[in-house]
Amino acid sequence: MKKLKVWGHHSSLVLLLAIVGLVVDQIAKFWAVGHFSVGGIPPISVGPFLDLVLVWNKGVSYGLFQQTTEIGRWGLAAFTVAASVFIWFWSARAINRLEAICLGLVLSGALSNGFDRLYYGQVVDYLYFHVGEFSWYVFNLADAWIVIGAAGLLLDTLFIGKNKDSRP
Repeated sequence: MKKLKVWGHHSSLVLLLAIVGLVVDQIAKFWAVGHFSVGGIPPISVGPFLDLVLVWNKGVSYGLFQQTTEIGRWGLAAFTVAASVFIWFWSARAINRLEAICLGLVLSGALSNGFDRLYYGQVVDYLYFHVGEFSWYVFNLADAWIVIGAAGLLLDTLFIGKNKDSRP
């Protein structure tokens, strides 16, 4: 039986990325809530395809699984805690820097959105992506960290990690 590993070769990097990503996203969310909560404030155009807005998300990515009850809110919060613990243990066994960086990004996103659920009861979204008539969803940097991290993990699994002989 393998011993449960809680700290690995890349754990310092994962922890640093998780903290920095969490702080950066929370600063942006704090600003968005403070700026747009006044009411009647129009979106701020950052470019032809990106606006800053304030949207409260009681669900998960893309607004799926909207939760309108306290049980639902705490259920999503508990899932976030469990997922974060899983990601941390996975990261303790990371075999290369790319895997560690990606897990750090995913963990930072999970922690930041989890903090929102605990503090606000819902997630703060503030980035609205659109191109012409095409309208994407409103998201936050935590969501971007998760997507970038997951894409990197897929890249690592399919192409880079395959070249490794064994896991520690």
